[in-house]
Amino acid sequence: MAAFFGFHMPNYTFPGVPEDKLFDHVVEQAKAAEAAGFDLVTVMDHFYQIRGVGPETAPMLEAYSALAALATQTRKVKLGTLVTGVTYRNPALVAKEVTTLDVISKGRAILGIGAAWNEDEHVGYGFDYPPIARRMDRLAEAVTIAKLLFTEERPSFEGKFYRIDRALNVPRPIQKGGPKILIGGGGERRTLRILAEHGDIGHWFGGPIEDLKRKKAVFEEHCAAVGRNPADVTILLGVGFVLAENDTQARAIMDALPPERRAMVRVVSSVDEATEFLRPYLDAGFGGFTFNNPTLPTVEAIGRAGEVIRALRGSSVAA
Repeated sequence: MAAFFGFHMPNYTFPGVPEDKLFDHVVEQAKAAEAAGFDLVTVMDHFYQIRGVGPETAPMLEAYSALAALATQTRKVKLGTLVTGVTYRNPALVAKEVTTLDVISKGRAILGIGAAWNEDEHVGYGFDYPPIARRMDRLAEAVTIAKLLFTEERPSFEGKFYRIDRALNVPRPIQKGGPKILIGGGGERRTLRILAEHGDIGHWFGGPIEDLKRKKAVFEEHCAAVGRNPADVTILLGVGFVLAENDTQARAIMDALPPERRAMVRVVSSVDEATEFLRPYLDAGFGGFTFNNPTLPTVEAIGRAGEVIRALRGSSVAA
């Protein structure tokens, strides 16, 4: 299977770009990612900017409005959130929003969802922020409801937190079986179990390969427990790398990142160095990567990432 690549846009702060041109810049980046060969373009589902990307007062677009608009400006890439917080919306509404995105995009939507974590925006917007165990319970019910609304005509469900009663979801999703479900997070006891039961794609943050291989083994144990073939689930790793043309450019990109993020970013000087860094993860059975716009801030940088994508895909075909 060819490696899968996502371009993630958590940052809407573009120096020198006024607010009335902000979304034009987002479209430019999404189109560049599509042209570079990325398979997926994602946005955050947050209402405040998050730590590690920028100050909370920085610009943040509402996710599904932005995705619907991007669907009209792109043609091939899949579109989704990385990821929707389960506490932000009724899950039946989320399923309706993702179905609408699937219709607008002619079958390119995914449902990205997770347990949510940013307490500050919950407080600010007046959303309940239950303990993590209850958020995980809600996540399990939410993906169950989404799958029912994607696949059945008039489903009903009665859970502890959510319910639907012969719910309608018309028009139906364009994709047969509905949009794929991406579960964000790597919690080994609950999140990976929900991924094994319900998910098509998992997203974990990159790190030492031996740690990730151990986590993958835990996931495979969950798959065995629920009768799922782990090969049916694609695990993506979020990695930050700067492929710069020179040291000056690399320093400029790194200096623009929050200090706590810099330690998680790899600076590489060539396509060969980037593929050498990433290929062991593919060899270990991971399905691909997401890169992000803080470390690929320009159309030119996104294009260079496309060279890495083509090199890795070529090596996987050769293997």
